[in-house]
Amino acid sequence: MRILYNILAYLLLIPYACYWLVRGVTDRTYFENIGQRFGFGHPQLEHCIWIHAVSVGEVLAAVPLIKALGRQYPDRPLLVTTVTATGAARVRAVFGASVFHSYIPFETPTAINRFFAAVNPKLALILETEIWPNLYRGCGVRRIPLVLVSARISPKSVTSYRRLLPLFRETLSHGIIIAAQSEADAERFLSLGASPDRTRITGNIKFDIEIPPELPERGRELRAELFGDRPVWIAASTHDGEEQQVLAAQRQLAERHPNLLLILVPRHPQRFAAVRELIENEHFNFVSRTDGRACDAATDVFLVDTMGEVPLFYAASDIAFVGGSLVPIGGHNLLEPAAVGLPIISGPHVFNAQEIADMFLRLGACRVVADAEELASVIHDLLTHPERAHQLGSDGHEVLRSNRGALQRLLELLEPLLTQPTGH
Repeated sequence: MRILYNILAYLLLIPYACYWLVRGVTDRTYFENIGQRFGFGHPQLEHCIWIHAVSVGEVLAAVPLIKALGRQYPDRPLLVTTVTATGAARVRAVFGASVFHSYIPFETPTAINRFFAAVNPKLALILETEIWPNLYRGCGVRRIPLVLVSARISPKSVTSYRRLLPLFRETLSHGIIIAAQSEADAERFLSLGASPDRTRITGNIKFDIEIPPELPERGRELRAELFGDRPVWIAASTHDGEEQQVLAAQRQLAERHPNLLLILVPRHPQRFAAVRELIENEHFNFVSRTDGRACDAATDVFLVDTMGEVPLFYAASDIAFVGGSLVPIGGHNLLEPAAVGLPIISGPHVFNAQEIADMFLRLGACRVVADAEELASVIHDLLTHPERAHQLGSDGHEVLRSNRGALQRLLELLEPLLTQPTGH
């Protein structure tokens, strides 16, 4: 089956590379270090700690882990790989030159062999659900310890993986350590062939999110500077088909709350121009972050067309809607607004972090809406009943606080792997 998998990987390389090149015509970030996708141009490192985080969400989740590893093992280089350019931008923004960044190679044996020829990790850490047979095998044959961090797998994914069960059993047999988010995740990995002796339940390191101690004060200052004393709600990490519903909700809310301001933060920078055009076509008065000026009394919408400022704008808001959830994207991080005590609203599509969302819902720490009308109704309710908004925000913050500790459990698991003599 591995031979068939490799044939398929090489066959898919052609359309995948063409897709990358076509996208690069309109978005030049796709051309950034493109040779690394084929295994060329990776930094030359020896016995580094390698952390793979697909995109922005995983990078943000990995920040406390990367910082802790840097503190505990200052003599070891840290390499962070991503798939997306937005993830790479977050790595550079948060860590600067203190870590190395590279793009993960395509899943072909030749690209992966070139990657490992340049990068010789002491330890490999891959966040959440990334299962790549050739990449995992590359670690296994080189005796590089590989840990799946905050590992999760949905029941739907298990069903899909079982169609290729021999391949995944072999993939998970290469000494891989599963640091699962939950008992259910651990059981699903075991059903696919993970070793019981190397499967642990450490929890989700996303709960160990760090916010700078000065962030709340910076948020208050930014709010006073840009928005004055107006009530503010934020729709963060939104996607195509979602901004229309958010703007429709804002239009409905303005009838009962004429002073209400919407902060709109699209998820992907390549969509900033399109969202700006949408706001103009909907005839809203708006100011964008890059305009460099404050809102006035007539401003309906503040468009955040910059990267890396979502936590700051959460801290400058009263209510948070977390995007990617009114459309079937799978939802984004509920823990960022919870960290600053905001009342949280989500759409129904939260399968990317289903267990976290279920926890919030079970404990009454999040409100779920299906469309623009429900979104407007819930925001109206929270604005007119501030005690409900305060309680919702407090409940969300308590969910975050009570589930911390996964990072420390993970570091304890990694310590013997990083201190044992190098075997490769």
